[in-house]
Amino acid sequence: MLLAFHKPYGVLSQFTPEPGSKWRTLAEFGLPRDVYALGRLDADSEGLLLLSDEPGLNTRLLDPAQAHRREYWAQVEREPDDASLARLERGGLVIEDYRTLPCRARRLDPAPIIAPRDPPIRFRKNVPDAWIALELIEGKNRQVRRMTAAIGHPTLRLLRVRIGDFALGDLLPGKWRELTALERTQILQGS
Repeated sequence: MLLAFHKPYGVLSQFTPEPGSKWRTLAEFGLPRDVYALGRLDADSEGLLLLSDEPGLNTRLLDPAQAHRREYWAQVEREPDDASLARLERGGLVIEDYRTLPCRARRLDPAPIIAPRDPPIRFRKNVPDAWIALELIEGKNRQVRRMTAAIGHPTLRLLRVRIGDFALGDLLPGKWRELTALERTQILQGS
C-alpha cells in the first residue's frame, strides 16, 4: 500500500517519540499498522509525506541516482532576485560538506494560498517575505533551508507539495489517504 499524508508542522516523520522531544509523531494520526515513512520531512517542515508497507520503495523514490523530482514551496525572507535563483538552479552550493545538484527554482507570484500554520511564522514588519518553488532530485538533511540561507534568504516556512507527478492538492494537514493505481503510477514514474 502507498499512502499520502499531509504532515503538519511540529510532527516528526516517525512513529516513535524521541526522548525529551516536544514534537508529536505519526502515531497520532491513525495510520495503518506496518507502514513506514518514505523519506523524511523535518518536524518544522510541512506537506506531502509518503508512507508504505513495501520494501524497496524508499530507494526507488529517494535515491538521487533515480532523479525522482520533489517540489518544495519555501517562504523566505526578502524577495530573491534572478541572480539568486540562478545560483540555486546551477547547483554547486556547498552546504556543510555537500555540494548541491542543479535544480529548478522560480518565484511563486502571486503567493500560494495555503492554510495558516500553527504556530504562525515570525512576522517582521521591516523585512518582507516571498514564496519560491524549488524542484530537487535529492533530499539531504535540511537541504532546502540550507540552500535558501546560502543565497541570503532564510526559509520561514517550508512545504513539500509534489513527489514525481503527484501533487499534495487539497489534502488537509493531518489527513491521509491511500493512493489510487493512477496516483501510484504518477509517483513511481515521476522522474
